[in-house]
Amino acid sequence: MVDGWVYSDIVKEHFLEPKNVLRGDKSNFDHNCQGIVGNIICGDQMLVLLKIENDIIKDIKWRTYGCASAIASTSMMSELVKGMSIQEAYNITPEIIEEKLGGLPKNKFHCSVLGDRALRKAINNYLIDSGREPYTEKGLSTVCNCKGTDEDDIKLAYMNGATTIEKIQEVTGAGTVCGGCRDKIQKIIDALTAEA
Repeated sequence: MVDGWVYSDIVKEHFLEPKNVLRGDKSNFDHNCQGIVGNIICGDQMLVLLKIENDIIKDIKWRTYGCASAIASTSMMSELVKGMSIQEAYNITPEIIEEKLGGLPKNKFHCSVLGDRALRKAINNYLIDSGREPYTEKGLSTVCNCKGTDEDDIKLAYMNGATTIEKIQEVTGAGTVCGGCRDKIQKIIDALTAEA
């Protein structure tokens, strides 16, 4: 740690000089899909724009309202996926991003989840707009059909402090329409609490 900096030199580079950042309005970037994710508890929000041709990511731009970890993680992710097939890019994990960054403080790991989640949302939006079925993550299932909330959404909200059904609803909207998913949400909360 130099002068109070707790991050690796790679994180510092991607934070101070982030790659592929969206400058100005998104209409200035020729893209054909986007993904937006956010967490109102920690305040981070992520926008990812992709230019995809023949299922290959030709270009990517992003913007985040977040901390050094969120900025560096998304910058690194944007460099990794450029030129990849959408299926390969869809499988980029926070662990891969963290490893490429030389590690992140444990309490900042959740920030690296935002970039890959926004990327997956953008890819799935592209597939849906193309009349194809969206990809699904192995073992991931929809929890709230009314709001389109999946297990990953619930887990991310939980990791960021939403540890009750009411907080999960506030963050994700899950369970706020028909309420039929409240038992599923509670089971996820119980499982995550038991693991902690």
